[in-house]
Amino acid sequence: MTKGDLLRYHMLCGAGYALRLLGFPGTAFLGNLVGRLVWRFVPSRRTLAVNNIMRHLGMNREEAERTAKASFCHTGRSFMEILMTGRFGMNSPRLHIASPELMQRLRECQRPIVAATAHFGSWELLASMLGQLYAPPRPRVVVVRRYKDAAVQEFIASCREATGADMIGHRNAAMSVIRALHKNGIVAFLVDHNTSSSEAEFLPFLNEVAAVNMGPALLAVRTKALVWPVALTREGGDYVFQLKEPLDTATLEGSRDDQIKAAAMFYTQAIESFIREKPEQWFWMHDRWKTKEHPGT
Repeated sequence: MTKGDLLRYHMLCGAGYALRLLGFPGTAFLGNLVGRLVWRFVPSRRTLAVNNIMRHLGMNREEAERTAKASFCHTGRSFMEILMTGRFGMNSPRLHIASPELMQRLRECQRPIVAATAHFGSWELLASMLGQLYAPPRPRVVVVRRYKDAAVQEFIASCREATGADMIGHRNAAMSVIRALHKNGIVAFLVDHNTSSSEAEFLPFLNEVAAVNMGPALLAVRTKALVWPVALTREGGDYVFQLKEPLDTATLEGSRDDQIKAAAMFYTQAIESFIREKPEQWFWMHDRWKTKEHPGT
């Protein structure tokens, strides 16, 4: 980093320290406030979210606006919760497990695991949990999009890695992910964002065809990993760890392309199920269906 970047990094660390003093209630309040401000002053995103909900969930405008506004607040909380990652984990009194039996299977699993999650619920605090799920030297990796600003990237990375998970940029992450999975590690991917047509398979998602990133599926099939859908949802001031039954890619039949498509379809449907259960906790302001399938592909 340059001297200017380093100065801004230390300023961000100072601001983060001050905001952490507010604790979970204070950061939740600020997150809700940020969400309301974006709702009020960014009409393009407000319109996109409302229209997305109406089109994909079949809600009327009043219901869609109520859900979208709540979604903005949940998203605001998610960004503020980056500051609290070091204070949250497996032993947090705020954490509840929705399926203790599945959780026990996850913790005892000695296979490579691709954890499929989304911009849903508290996705930032989820990294805190994954960092404590297994003990070193077993790899615990989260694949993320890096920020262009060096100071911001360094600050966000320090927060996300506070409980032991390693953050890897999504560009050129394949070999690092393969090495981690070959060591029976857990690697988490956000699989719900729009992607380019060159990286995508077009699959049904919330009643419309969407460009689905095939990278996590390809890596899971290559390493014969379990694909395990996970999410961390909010219940008031507490958090609930949600798990669904995993897919064992070693049992998939057909060609390699068939297996990859089946794995991608599996995690896409799992994320859709999470969203339908708690639609207000998904990132509806994202233009998820922006990339269109070309005729004849």
